[in-house]
Amino acid sequence: MAIIKWDPLGNIATLQDRINKLFDDSFPHQVHADEKVPLCAWTPSVDIYETDRGVIVAADLPGVSKADVVVEVRDNVMTISGSRSGDPECPATNYYRRERICGNFHRSFTLHAMVLPEQIKAKFKNGVLMVEVPKPTEETPRQISVDVE
Repeated sequence: MAIIKWDPLGNIATLQDRINKLFDDSFPHQVHADEKVPLCAWTPSVDIYETDRGVIVAADLPGVSKADVVVEVRDNVMTISGSRSGDPECPATNYYRRERICGNFHRSFTLHAMVLPEQIKAKFKNGVLMVEVPKPTEETPRQISVDVE
């Protein structure tokens, strides 16, 4: 029989990992580091990139119908929200494993400049929402003549 040196602090890291997992499993709705609001049931992934016409926001929304997606612009903040429902033909008790999360979602993005909401275009195809935010037109400075009296 081999003699093993006992370390009284050896299992503390394992205990901490188990406690963290317990809390993560029990309270899945946490606040994301760069967002001020609690996360919803799920958060769709997005890509944001710039083209010569404007900024494109591409959101992955698999299993979401077009009718369940809302794009709003208010006070220079664009919000994409909606919901994804589960399979109504398969009751929850029949699952062996369920990893796809259903429920409400929302993502909010601050726009760099004031954009007219009616100029924003959105397309939904193959589970991907493409929102095109056009570049705002630059205001040209006006010269005002001043009369001296």
